[in-house]
Amino acid sequence: QVRLVESGGGLVQPGGSLRLSCAASGSIFSINAMGWYRQAPGKQRELVALITSGGTTNYAGSVKGRFTISRDNAKNTVYLQMNSLKPEDTAVYSCNADAKTRTTYGYLTNNYWGRGTQVTVSS
Repeated sequence: QVRLVESGGGLVQPGGSLRLSCAASGSIFSINAMGWYRQAPGKQRELVALITSGGTTNYAGSVKGRFTISRDNAKNTVYLQMNSLKPEDTAVYSCNADAKTRTTYGYLTNNYWGRGTQVTVSS
């Protein structure tokens, strides 16, 4: 089993910055892609940014140039640096990971979610 724990959310004024972190723990053998998703009230969850184990990144068009995703493979941690925040960035941000775990019966790959952290951009 893999546990993802996000941190770093909060209240920030428009134009401000926040840095989110997501640490994965458990019987992890390896982690492939890690990503950040967000869901605003009344809206569907959407992909914000994704990063592979090799460092290839992908961003939603609405955050490109303002957000940067990175990861520390040694720490099984993914980060999201958010700059020039806008009120429309307000949402619950959740971490996602494709992780391979070592079990009694061999290796198993599953998709895991964190519980989310609230980001509110408001003056």
